[in-house]
Amino acid sequence: MKTALITGATSGIGKSCAHLFAQQGYQLVLVARREDKLNEIARHLADKYAIEVKTLIADVRNNAVLTAVLEGLPQQWKQIDVLINNAGLSQGLDPIDKGDTTDWDTMIDTNVKGLLYVTKIVSGWMISAKKGHIINIGSIAGKEVYPNGNVYCATKHAVDALNKGMRMDLLPHGIKVTAINPGMVETEFSVVRFKGDEDKAKKVYEGLEPLLAQDIADAIWFAVSRPAHVNINDMLIMPAAQASATLVNRK
Repeated sequence: MKTALITGATSGIGKSCAHLFAQQGYQLVLVARREDKLNEIARHLADKYAIEVKTLIADVRNNAVLTAVLEGLPQQWKQIDVLINNAGLSQGLDPIDKGDTTDWDTMIDTNVKGLLYVTKIVSGWMISAKKGHIINIGSIAGKEVYPNGNVYCATKHAVDALNKGMRMDLLPHGIKVTAINPGMVETEFSVVRFKGDEDKAKKVYEGLEPLLAQDIADAIWFAVSRPAHVNINDMLIMPAAQASATLVNRK
């Protein structure tokens, strides 16, 4: 049985990936901060799909805790076939001179350093096994910059660069690396960006049909399910109503 490790597994894209990979018969290692939600999802998936699920309560920003919980896994759970680096967020939407440095630290520590902390450990396990597939969740913000997106866009440009660098470094070990870059996806993303302001978050998607988390999970599964000799390097996925980071057709 194959195993997938998913970060940020309690909502949005991470949660949809957990459901889809469980449906495909994978056993799961789910990493997230919210213990109640994580345990609820794990119980549901284990019961529905008759798979095994390990839950790890950790914030990817905390390298010491993250390392302890990952290294504390039993040996058989370190045979990770697919790593989905999904944990990520945006905080605030301010011009550079008015940005909140705490928001900057949160985005850099989660989107860049957290991804690195997880990848360092799990890629080591994959190198030992001489196989594996790493999926990095980027963004249209990693392909182009938009007004007031400054630091968030910078973190996703970093993910884009790291995706390329990982593919080079892990090439000799037979490990695939794929970037999945969504445009507008309606998840908790905008609620987090606007710090719980649900009305403001809803306005982001007014007048258009955004992507759903399931759409991105489907794209990830497509990349993972290719034959052994095929790697999807990079995929940019937008709703039909979106042509660029800022150009949207609202009805």
